[in-house]
Amino acid sequence: MEKKNLNVGIVGYGFMGRAHSNAFLQAGRFFDLPYRPVLKALCARNAERAKTFADNWGYESVETDWRRLVERKDIDLIDIASPNDTHAEIAIAAARAGKMVLCEKPLGRNASEASAMTDAVERAKVANMVWYNYRRVPAVMLLKHLIDEGRFGRIFHYRAKFLQDWTISPNVSQGGEGLWRLDIAVAGSGVTGDLLAHAIDTALWLNGPIAEVTAMTETFIKERKHNLSGQVQPVGIDDASAFLARFENGSMATFEATRYARGHKALYTLEINGENASAEWDLHDLHRIRFFDHRDESQLRGWRSIHVTDSDHPYMKHWWVPGLQIGYEHTFVHQFADFLEALGQAKQAAPTFRDALETDKVTDAVLKSAETRQWTEPIRGIEPRP
Repeated sequence: MEKKNLNVGIVGYGFMGRAHSNAFLQAGRFFDLPYRPVLKALCARNAERAKTFADNWGYESVETDWRRLVERKDIDLIDIASPNDTHAEIAIAAARAGKMVLCEKPLGRNASEASAMTDAVERAKVANMVWYNYRRVPAVMLLKHLIDEGRFGRIFHYRAKFLQDWTISPNVSQGGEGLWRLDIAVAGSGVTGDLLAHAIDTALWLNGPIAEVTAMTETFIKERKHNLSGQVQPVGIDDASAFLARFENGSMATFEATRYARGHKALYTLEINGENASAEWDLHDLHRIRFFDHRDESQLRGWRSIHVTDSDHPYMKHWWVPGLQIGYEHTFVHQFADFLEALGQAKQAAPTFRDALETDKVTDAVLKSAETRQWTEPIRGIEPRP
């Protein structure tokens, strides 16, 4: 296959900048793809640190203003790996400049921002995708295949939780590099838009649209020092969020996220119960699903542990021999490989901006429900302008 060069410009050099850059470098080494990513430019405000990052990952040049990056004629794709408050402005400008756009999650700080971003990429007819990488865990992809095959029958229940413990101390400050997720103006929300957004995206993909939610949130520490102002200021983000949901297919759901679950660093689990089968998945054991099929012979019926590493499992033929595992970073490689494969076929790889907009509508509904203490329906879709 003759490969075309695809010149990549990335905004941001933090945790997600590393994850995305690794995907750009590795995808073509393990997947036969129609495009060859060229790491053309890195953009970040700190020129010295940007150069260090660029040298380490192989970016050819450095910019300190994202507007210059977007204007460059030698850039085909803009990847947004910067804090949430930058997503909308960069994505809209990139789309108007005719660039393909990849964006970290959540798409916007709220559904209104996400709607404007979706409108921009659809008006410009540019390829777009949002980095909800847990869809690309082979075990989670296998769950998707089993659901689509009808193995579960009618779905009755969906459960998801995402637990961390890193903000329990009142001495943790808010704002600035590394702690912007605690600053409401930058993040948009707390664990609802950060952790639950992952759980919601996966749920919408596996089980379909959510019809209504009822939620509660809590901010346990009401004031924290702000790193930029040096002043003690009110905390606007939610430290914990839990909600009940009803899907349009009639199934019930519970979702929970917190940064106050001592002993948990990144516990993301989901469970699905259907009329014929049930399944569980745990990020800490990401290469495995637990599966129960009621149609098995009664004497042998029980929960089975499926080690998702065989060559006929999703993505695994591209990696090692059966039995050898892959990890978190591979999910980004899978997602970027899917994006390039779809691009070569003039298709869009999910989740698109429009898909991610649906997640932002649900997180908005969760926050509104927690405030009003009422059942709330996510805002129904937007349509592209003519």
